[in-house]
Amino acid sequence: MTLAISPTPLPGLLLLHSIAQQDERGGFARLHCAEAMAEAGFRMTVQQTNLSTNPRRHTLRGLHWQDAPAAEAKIVRCVAGSVWDVAVDLRPASPTFRRWYAEELSAANGRALAIPEGFAHGFITLTGDAAVLYLMGARYAAALARGARYDDPAFAIAWPAAPALIGARDLTFPPFGTA
Repeated sequence: MTLAISPTPLPGLLLLHSIAQQDERGGFARLHCAEAMAEAGFRMTVQQTNLSTNPRRHTLRGLHWQDAPAAEAKIVRCVAGSVWDVAVDLRPASPTFRRWYAEELSAANGRALAIPEGFAHGFITLTGDAAVLYLMGARYAAALARGARYDDPAFAIAWPAAPALIGARDLTFPPFGTA
């Protein structure tokens, strides 16, 4: 039951690798370990757990975050299908401000992203019937929910495919830094 943790080029953003142990019954994998996460510098108390289901391939969700005092850290894992998951550093004092990092997360590869407070998050499904599980460090606070368009030039994210479906709200976000 191994949970391996790797840094990414964006400080504080971690890539988690759950390595399933197999036997005649099937598999078992550790998806979260607070002690191992804290040792890697990621401290989060789970306040809410969310599940996003996405029947259509190339459904895009994001980019989303919450402002203080409800800023949220999150651990994002694909539990069915596959997604291309993106985190954008929105911390103004960070040397990687406005830079993004993406990783393919899938039920098969066992990867997850541990996203610290101060990051925007979004994804595009690479398969139909993709499901994304979120462990959230803060509960949803509608008044503090923010977003940026997936194609905002402030980030220049190189999405792997054109979105086939985007929620109306996600298309109405103003350019980053103007809200």
